[in-house]
Amino acid sequence: MNNSELDRQIQTLKKCECITEGEVKALCFKAREILVEESNVQRVDAPVTICGDIHGQFYDLMHLFKVGGDCPDTNYLFLGDFVDRGYNSVETFLLLLALKVRYPDRITLIRGNHESRQITQVYGFYDECLRKYGSLNVWRYCTDIFDYLSLAAVIEEKIFCVHGGLSPSIKSFDEIRAIDRKQEVPHDGSMCDLMWSDPDEIEGWNLSPRGAGYLFGGDVVEEFNRKNNIELICRAHQLVMEGYRLMFNEQLLTVWSAPNYCYRCGNVASILELDENLAKSYKIFEAAPQESRGLPAKKPIPDYFL
Repeated sequence: MNNSELDRQIQTLKKCECITEGEVKALCFKAREILVEESNVQRVDAPVTICGDIHGQFYDLMHLFKVGGDCPDTNYLFLGDFVDRGYNSVETFLLLLALKVRYPDRITLIRGNHESRQITQVYGFYDECLRKYGSLNVWRYCTDIFDYLSLAAVIEEKIFCVHGGLSPSIKSFDEIRAIDRKQEVPHDGSMCDLMWSDPDEIEGWNLSPRGAGYLFGGDVVEEFNRKNNIELICRAHQLVMEGYRLMFNEQLLTVWSAPNYCYRCGNVASILELDENLAKSYKIFEAAPQESRGLPAKKPIPDYFL
């Protein structure tokens, strides 16, 4: 797969059009070769722009690139949950994957709790693949790639980035590096916690109402940051109406990048721009205007008419 081929696929995907099943297979094969070389805790250089959940909101991702700059001009780190809930998970994930293959050093993708075979069968990506391609092959290629995504990232040894949060069984980066990540997201344990846990105004740890992962308090964050000599934990995973939220004396940040989540929540979104000295600049944005969204996909004919 050469660069001109990739560029053509990127242009197709940017129009919110699907590439062929054969192209998806080749793209995923190439992506696997790149991702297998990346660490569980991938090192990322500043300057970088950090993005939270996207959830298949393709036109809002296009708007994000307008706000933050195109890849590769801007160096991006996406914190997972590329798929499910939105109308265009296929085009969203394949565009980000094609950008990763084309510009591997300018975009980092880490895994969210929705990058999972089980979750995508419930929240939309599975059905969307079946509807758009007429078979489950594309869903299988993509979910196989999910297993290769990094679990976390660290920016300039100072900012720890993860989709969900911390785990009571993880005290250091080395314990994350020791995980065998090439598997479906487990129902419990450290790998699960990284993708499912949430901060809360509590002390210590508590069970999560999500049914997976934990709730963790400011004391846990302070200890983790001190032990690992980091300044900030940056994560996504939770809807924030104002786009981002700092907690625990600015030691933890939630970034949310899906505006008007599920096309009805009315929230704004944000991305975090870090310069080479790790100075922070938040860009807040609303949902893409209606006229930039193209025509909504025709609803498929219900089976009982076929």
